[in-house]
This record gives sequence, C-alpha cells and structure tokens, in this order.
Amino acid sequence: MDKPRQRRSSGPRTFDRDEAVEIAMRLFRRYGYEGVSIADLTGAIGIAPPSLYAAFGSKAGLYREALDRYAALPGALEGMAGAETLEEAVSGLLEAAIRSVVTDERGCMISTGLVEGAPAQQDLARELRTRRQGLRGRIAAALRRWLSVEDADRLAAYLLAVQQGIAVQARDGADEAELLHIRDEVMIGVAVRHRSPAA
Repeated sequence: MDKPRQRRSSGPRTFDRDEAVEIAMRLFRRYGYEGVSIADLTGAIGIAPPSLYAAFGSKAGLYREALDRYAALPGALEGMAGAETLEEAVSGLLEAAIRSVVTDERGCMISTGLVEGAPAQQDLARELRTRRQGLRGRIAAALRRWLSVEDADRLAAYLLAVQQGIAVQARDGADEAELLHIRDEVMIGVAVRHRSPAA
C-alpha cells in the first residue's frame, strides 16, 4: 500500500502536535523507522521540514514521541489481567498481542520498528532493546504467580519471542485466524510443560 500523502498549501501552517504524533505513529508502525522518510512525514502531517525539525528536533525525536504514544495503547499485558490460571494468562497475553497487530498498520513499533539500524540510529535501537527487555521483565513478573522465578523468566523469554514472531507474521499478511493457530500451538506446549495449580 502506498504511504498516505497530503498536499501542502502554500505559506506557513500551524499544526496540531498531538495529531502529528498520531500520524507519525501510524506511519512508523506500518513501515518501521527506516521505511518512513522525512518527506513521508511532512507530506502526511502537512507541514514543511523546517517546522518538523523545529517541533521535534529530528526524525528520531518524533519517533520517540510516537513510540511513547504507542506504548500507552492497550497491549499484550492487558490480556493477562484477571487470569486465574497460567493457561488463561498465556492465552490472554497472546490473544491481546494478536489483536494489537491485526490493525490497518499491522505492526508493532517495539518488536519490529527498528531491530537493527545504521550507526546514527544506534541510540534509538538500544532504547528499543531496553523497552523489549522491560516488557519481558513485566511478563515474567506476572507469571511468577504460578511459576518459580527461573521458570517464569524462561517462559517470558519464549512468549516475547512468540510475540515478535506474531508481529512479523502480521506484517507479512497473516490474518487473525492464522495467528490464533500459533497461539493454539503455544498453549499445547504450556499445558504439557506447566501444570498450574488452582489459583
């Protein structure tokens, strides 16, 4: 799909910063950091490059604001809320992850937005790695209700890898039914390996 572009009117134009970050988030989510150019951003937002630099400092600055907005959206961890068993928690986590990537943007800024980058983007790549590690830690903390610390950490690492794979599959065009099959296969393994006691 072609990236959306908006014709700019002549003369200076004020813009809504919140709307600009929302537009940027949608572009970055769909195409990744390196897949979105300054021209794409200014065209979609409807401003000139100097206005973008004045407001956000750089493309990376706008990306960070878009990333913060994305991180505030309902995510996979919300799917674990209210779970009474390990199986419910894992299933809820993966179902929420699937719902979050079968949108029009079909991507995850944290999982696939910038895995590797040019030397100039290493700070941003490190920031995303830190966010992924933080997500893994939060998943592990939630799983400790049913598992030992060691087992929770191992399962969290596995589930994060599955989430990243789901995001890539969605970007490649997998639909919700296909992604739910992945969830089902994971659940078989969880049921075999882990027997959670009644809460």
